[in-house]
Amino acid sequence: MSSGGEAVLRAAETPLFWLGALTAAWLTVCSVCRVLSGIRVWVLGNGRLVSPTNLGTWAVVTGATDGIGKAYAEELARRGFSIVLISRSQEKLDDVSKVIASKCGVETKTIAADFSAVDIYSKIEDGLAGLEIGVLVNNVGISYPYPEFFLNVPNLDSFIDTMVNVNITSVCQMTRLVLPRMVERKKGAILNISSASGMYPVPLLTVYSASKAFVDFFSRGLQAEYKSKGIIIQGWATTALLPAKILNSHLMGMGLSQRARYLKKQKQG
Repeated sequence: MSSGGEAVLRAAETPLFWLGALTAAWLTVCSVCRVLSGIRVWVLGNGRLVSPTNLGTWAVVTGATDGIGKAYAEELARRGFSIVLISRSQEKLDDVSKVIASKCGVETKTIAADFSAVDIYSKIEDGLAGLEIGVLVNNVGISYPYPEFFLNVPNLDSFIDTMVNVNITSVCQMTRLVLPRMVERKKGAILNISSASGMYPVPLLTVYSASKAFVDFFSRGLQAEYKSKGIIIQGWATTALLPAKILNSHLMGMGLSQRARYLKKQKQG
């Protein structure tokens, strides 16, 4: 290399170092701020921020009969919210409703709805009419039965419709139903449950991963739009902390391994 080229590199070395350092610092600060924001609202609030007094009497939870949705319903009831449980099975809804009412002493209401359909929202709107809704938890969601290449997914056409309806349309439509009254009252909180799978493309779970990325971006966009109106909107906090190429390769390997085990198990009967 010529002496002139070496001089240019030496001159650029320090500015490039500081540019990299500042970029890393900025990403770290953004990540920490987003995590702390979630902790502030959903953990440290402990009934002060997320409480019926501050937000409204009722909390609405979709996918409320199992897992994360059920846990949120129980926690919100413990904080004093009356609970609207929305899920597909009326039998499961009744069971969870009885447990919450007995354990927490709050009013409960159930709405049976299959989010894979698109004609359910007038029924849900009627069920929510007249309620002062302070919290909406958009939790309902589905994934793949097993990791698979896009074109090899069984019943791909209906699979796409179902995935979009449950994971994306439900979030938009439930927000459409609940947000206007929150804006009128200038208070309310919406929690959209995303997934770590929305941080990067996940091969062999491609449609699911993309649907969760939508939820994250939807949440961030709405928070920017309605923060000044007194509304809290939270989604899964995602920040790109690993090189995408490396992570994609790792996730592809994991997906292929899981797919092979599933197909082998199916073949063995």
